[in-house]
Amino acid sequence: MPIDTTFAVSVAAMAVMLYALWQVIRLRGQVPGGVVGRTWNVLTGLVVLFAVGYIAMPFLGELSPEILRLAVAGIFLFGAVYVVVTIRLIHRVIQVLAE
Repeated sequence: MPIDTTFAVSVAAMAVMLYALWQVIRLRGQVPGGVVGRTWNVLTGLVVLFAVGYIAMPFLGELSPEILRLAVAGIFLFGAVYVVVTIRLIHRVIQVLAE
């Protein structure tokens, strides 16, 4: 039975996201408190959200087209939030290093 390309890409995405989740949890103890710590908690929550979404990916085909479009739009929205939070965190780290 040949492997569907979409399935293979989904499995690869799940593996990468689970690795990212492991990394974010592993690094959590090294993150200081304050603004950086709070931002790290937000990033951790977003990674958890994405990991759950990626694991649910095989079941999304059972949803109606309207709900599926809403799920994709939500993924895009939270992806954009993740990027903004990450950029702001990097900016804060750069400011601290420049002091």
